[in-house]
Amino acid sequence: MHKTKNELYSLISDLKTKKEFEKEIKQRFIADDGLFNEDALALFLVDELGRNTQTITPLSQLEANKEYVVVGTITSIAEVKVFRRKDGTAGKVLNLEISDTSSTCRLVLWNDEIELVKNKDLQSGTKIRIINGYTKQGYSGVELHLGKWGLLDVEPTETCGNGDVLQQPTNVITGVLIKKEPTRAFFKENGEFGFVTTITLKDNDKETQVTLWDTSVKEIQRYTIGERLTLKNVTMKRNNGRTELHLNGNGTLHKHT
Repeated sequence: MHKTKNELYSLISDLKTKKEFEKEIKQRFIADDGLFNEDALALFLVDELGRNTQTITPLSQLEANKEYVVVGTITSIAEVKVFRRKDGTAGKVLNLEISDTSSTCRLVLWNDEIELVKNKDLQSGTKIRIINGYTKQGYSGVELHLGKWGLLDVEPTETCGNGDVLQQPTNVITGVLIKKEPTRAFFKENGEFGFVTTITLKDNDKETQVTLWDTSVKEIQRYTIGERLTLKNVTMKRNNGRTELHLNGNGTLHKHT
């Protein structure tokens, strides 16, 4: 499962006292305007001190109740199951099988995560990377879940035969902010942390999803649902035949005037 602040402190207890550790977490919480909770800030600190390793683990070596980075290929996708929560609301769950050269494993997606399959981002044969996924003991063995701090990456296409290419910044998008997804942290290939979230804007009857990266993730926290925003230098990407919109370091967002 996701490591708590106290569990993470044990990794650096020889480097900082508990008082120093708590003080730095509180300072970062204030500096980041409460964007991340204390557990996430502890993870960032531990990583900066070189005590958090994120290596790719073969599926055959997964153990329950731990966090991993894995790479695999989707081999099968089950039907979506709808269930009733204790509070009476409906939930959805979907099981996929992924494999690598060592073994196979069940990947469990919940609720909004299932949209990745509905949108055809994920299908049999798709190669994926899961960062900070956590494991649980399931009925048929160890299962892999995304959780709050997990990130699922669809491996980019290396050829442009399908038109899956990243184009130059092209769009200016204006709309009313109607949804903000929770912020997720992930490790970049160079070992640094990155931040990502997805927002939904509505203009007239059209809804548009945009994925925000790094500085844009913090910037969006200034705005509330119902405000009208303008996004500039939005990058368009074709992925598995589907158009995605991204706002990265070259893009800007501000309140529409």
